[in-house]
Order: sequence, then C-alpha cells, then structure tokens
Amino acid sequence: MSSNILRLYQHSIQKTVQLRNLSSASAVITKIHRRQFLRHYPTKVILPDGSSVEIRYYEPRAIIQLPLDLSTLSEEERKTRLEKRKPKSKVKIEDEEEDNFNPNKYLNLIKK
Repeated sequence: MSSNILRLYQHSIQKTVQLRNLSSASAVITKIHRRQFLRHYPTKVILPDGSSVEIRYYEPRAIIQLPLDLSTLSEEERKTRLEKRKPKSKVKIEDEEEDNFNPNKYLNLIKK
C-alpha cells in the first residue's frame, strides 16, 4: 500500500514538473521558439499607383511603401523622378556687407 502511495506521489511530482516547464513564463526568459507569431499588426501598404490598402503584418510598422517601377513611366516623369534622387546642390553663402553701426553713439541712452 505504501509503495502505491509512493508511486502516485512520484507520478504527481513528475506531472507538476512537466507542466511547469511547459508554461508560458519560460518565454519571458528566452525568445518564443515559433516560426510564425500569432500577433499581427495593422499596417497600411501604399501601392505604386498611390492607392493604399490595410493589411495585417507580422512586424509593428505604420506604413510600407512599395517601390515604383521606372520602366512603366513616361520619359518626362522618369527624368523628374531621377532628378529628385540626385543630391541637391549646396547653397553658397555670400559675404556679409559691412555695417556701419557704432555702439558709442548710443552710450548717452544707457542709465547708470
């Protein structure tokens, strides 16, 4: 009788240990070992023609913009797009003009 009780006790201990190892708290310590995550985030996808679609994406992103195919554009539109990609020219700063401000002229206005 005591051997049966001992077996039941050992069996119950093994079950609790197994349940403890399979809990979701282990994911806090390490990463979740899944190929696909359950949570998907609402994301707006901007298509090349300018229209937008809401999808559910596996990463938290606000907007995903798909690239535009330059071969489908007209020659003028292609040139303007390529010009926008080029770096802008630097603005040259002109020399400052000499100012003829004399602070000694206003000393009589300062209260002592």
